[in-house]
Amino acid sequence: MNKPNGTGLTRIFKAAVCTYKGFGSALRHEAAFRQELLLAVLLCPLAFYIAESRNQLLLLILSLLLLLLTELINSALEALADAISLEHNELLGRAKDMGSAAVFIAMTCVTLVYGDALYHSL
Repeated sequence: MNKPNGTGLTRIFKAAVCTYKGFGSALRHEAAFRQELLLAVLLCPLAFYIAESRNQLLLLILSLLLLLLTELINSALEALADAISLEHNELLGRAKDMGSAAVFIAMTCVTLVYGDALYHSL
């Protein structure tokens, strides 16, 4: 079977190129991703200072990665919805709203995890 993305190392290389393009697109076109990436860059060093254990450090960093992951998926969903139609569509609007709600939940996770760590480090 002839796979369009190849096999083995070729497929891994092509996937890495797609990953690079995805990050580039998010940085160029998504203000929310840039803001959340800045937040992660600022909070990640703080995690090393306030974490009381290796597990807590992991939780602090993973909460930031979860936020970035959720924003990337939300941005992809919004781009796909806009490519389908820019006119009002109830289902596309619902999908966009759900993506936004997912980002809110991820942001809440960051707030709770960092808030708890800061509270206990004082």
